[in-house]
Amino acid sequence: MAKAAAKTPVAPPSVQRRPALAGRTTSATNVKVEVLPPAERMSLRAPEASVAALSKALGVTLPKQQKTSASKAGRTALWLGPDEWLVIDEAGNDPLADRADVTALHSAVGISHRNIAIGVTGAGAVATINAGCPQDLSLDAFPVGAASRTILGKTEIVLLRKAPDDFRVECWRSFSDYVFTFLSEAARDAAA
Repeated sequence: MAKAAAKTPVAPPSVQRRPALAGRTTSATNVKVEVLPPAERMSLRAPEASVAALSKALGVTLPKQQKTSASKAGRTALWLGPDEWLVIDEAGNDPLADRADVTALHSAVGISHRNIAIGVTGAGAVATINAGCPQDLSLDAFPVGAASRTILGKTEIVLLRKAPDDFRVECWRSFSDYVFTFLSEAARDAAA
């Protein structure tokens, strides 16, 4: 009679979420392109009558003017349309949870895992972004704090100017490799 093979215990599968493009960075003369740390994000839609209650709950005043943003305590609200904002929290707080008790009419969707952010910094930042973005990024047209939904190459992005030579590029995770590679190549060209 043949002996049965001994069964070896199998470890359960483990799942570990890794940020898209984790650790990627490119440096060229006068410009650096790097993947920024993960952040909490929320897409927010609300009528004018709800803005005050939402601003209070979120701890940052939702901007009402086109192409503007507002920041406080690691949280930034970017105006994307007359009733639309992107809220980004880099302090480890959840804006979706913070507005949970607001009864004023609004729609909020957590998009933390949908988006990633890429930083473009240095004297060549404007030339790098303008290699694929038709928007006028001069300080007169796009000052510090300016934010807009625009395009980079073939992809929609949300662009925030944090300082004269410091930009945050938000894009969907599925397009992140394209956006990072595009900006990296443009940085090398801007340095030439």
